[in-house]
Amino acid sequence: MLGTIFYEGTPLHDGAVVVRDGMLKAAGCVLPLSDNLEIGKDMGTRHRAALGMSENSDAVVVVVSEETGIISLARNGVLIRRLDRQNLFNMLQEELVPPEQQETPKKSSFWRKKNEKGQR
Repeated sequence: MLGTIFYEGTPLHDGAVVVRDGMLKAAGCVLPLSDNLEIGKDMGTRHRAALGMSENSDAVVVVVSEETGIISLARNGVLIRRLDRQNLFNMLQEELVPPEQQETPKKSSFWRKKNEKGQR
């Protein structure tokens, strides 16, 4: 289904796709455009919408230029352009995958009870 966004003329080709918790939640969405006047003239509506969404939410937005294929990522009103596949993967992993929580080994209640009594 997600692949249809890349085929011109399909219903999902225009508009954004919303993915949350690894699930496709919505498609064909219209996003708020950025009011940032410093955006370069070479960026069109797609990039302005990606930046606008990142300014108005906690979303991490990936945008691919239809004309050039250049991959960009927007987060907190900042657009990082010209990402390759590995850099995009690394940035998404850093933003979306929680760090592993290091657990301290827990002693069984058997050992706690013995130590509380002063026994080993």
